[in-house]
Amino acid sequence: MTTGTASTHAYEALTRDLTVGRYAPGSRLPGERDLATQLGVSRATLRLALSRLEQEGTLQRSAQRGWFVPTQVIGEPPSTLQSFTEMARARGLRPTARVMRQEVRPASMDEATKLRIAPAAPVIEIDRLRGMDGTPVCFDVVVFPENRAADLATADLTDVSLYDELQRCGIEVHRSAYTLMAESADAELARLLGITAGAPVLVGDEIAYTADGTPVLIGHNKYRGDAYRFEADLFRRA
Repeated sequence: MTTGTASTHAYEALTRDLTVGRYAPGSRLPGERDLATQLGVSRATLRLALSRLEQEGTLQRSAQRGWFVPTQVIGEPPSTLQSFTEMARARGLRPTARVMRQEVRPASMDEATKLRIAPAAPVIEIDRLRGMDGTPVCFDVVVFPENRAADLATADLTDVSLYDELQRCGIEVHRSAYTLMAESADAELARLLGITAGAPVLVGDEIAYTADGTPVLIGHNKYRGDAYRFEADLFRRA
């Protein structure tokens, strides 16, 4: 078997293993020596196949730790507003949500300004840990005026789409003004997301509006840095 043929054989075998889920997202492959033995090729030939998979984005290499399967990255298509539930289902994954806080409280001055309501007017705050197929991905805090969706103060919001629940209350989210920045996870957030303290997280702040321009909710989302990608189409002014 020539080197090129052997490399193709190794590439195809690894591709099959990755496709059927033999190596889960985020997992490390066996060491090169063991992997070469399993595939019946030399380490030099194996590296050609691994490099090809790396170029395709199927594998990632760490100089100190070996080869890894990338964690599945989520994100809205460019210029499309999707809920977390929609993003998960579009990838064939099961969205999950664990409620950490669900309470009615007075709005802060900043919240009242953004939601165009009176200072200290009652708002509903809902904090949830969002996941996909049971893997924690995002810590999500949403605030909205109580008088627009009062039923959600006591509704069971475990593993459901908040956008769907708002729709049942007659609120249709039309657009979102969204900002994104990076920060490091503190110990508590790291524990919730299953990452190490100090690991990067992407923090998204949004104000969502109905079609007539009425602000209906404020969102504060903290995503694992290795599991979220934000995409947007940007246009220059004429």
